Amino acid sequence: MLVRSVLLSIWKYVDPIHFSLTRLSYLSPDRKGKGVFRVRLTRYKGKNVELSDGIMIYKNDLLLKIHLHNVRLLQDFSYIKNELSKGRGIFRQVMDSMPLLAVFIHNHPEEARIKGIIGITLINKGFRPLGFECVLPDNKLYSWFKKTFQIPIYLLSCSRLSVENIKKLQTVYLIMSKEKLMEKYKKSV
Repeated sequence: MLVRSVLLSIWKYVDPIHFSLTRLSYLSPDRKGKGVFRVRLTRYKGKNVELSDGIMIYKNDLLLKIHLHNVRLLQDFSYIKNELSKGRGIFRQVMDSMPLLAVFIHNHPEEARIKGIIGITLINKGFRPLGFECVLPDNKLYSWFKKTFQIPIYLLSCSRLSVENIKKLQTVYLIMSKEKLMEKYKKSV
C-alpha cells in the first residue's frame, strides 16, 4: 500500500512531462474535472476493420486516439478496495466523458476527416455498453510493446494481484466510428 502511494505520487509529477511529450490535448480548454480522456489525432496502422455499423476503418484513416487520465483515476479511486466498486466508478466517469468526446470531435477543425475513436488497452471488459468494439492488433511486437508499458498501470490499479491474471492480459484496440459516437452521445450534451 505504501509503495503504491509513493509510486502514484511520483507519477503525479511525471505525468505533466509525459503529457507534453505525447502531443495530447484535454477535451476542454479549462482542463479541470472535465472528462477522463486526453486525446490526439493519429493515423490507424492496423488491419482493415469493418465495424458493426458498416463503417470501414482502413490503414492511414484519421482517428482520435483516446488515453485515460490514469493517474487521476487511480488517485480518485485509490481508497476503494472492492474491484467491482472501483470498476463501476471508473465506468461511470468514462460514460460521463463520452459526450465531451463527441463535442470535441464535432468542434474539431479536422472533424470531417476523423473516422472514429480508438483506444489501446489491456482492460477489455465493460466496453460494449459504451459502444466500443474490440479488435486484436495484428502486430505481435507492437502488442508486446504496449502490454509492457500498460502492465505497471494494471499493477497499480489492482488490489489483488496474480500471475495467472497478468498472463491472461491481452492488448486490444477499442474502436468506435464517429457516427456511432455522435448518435449515442452528442445528444447528451
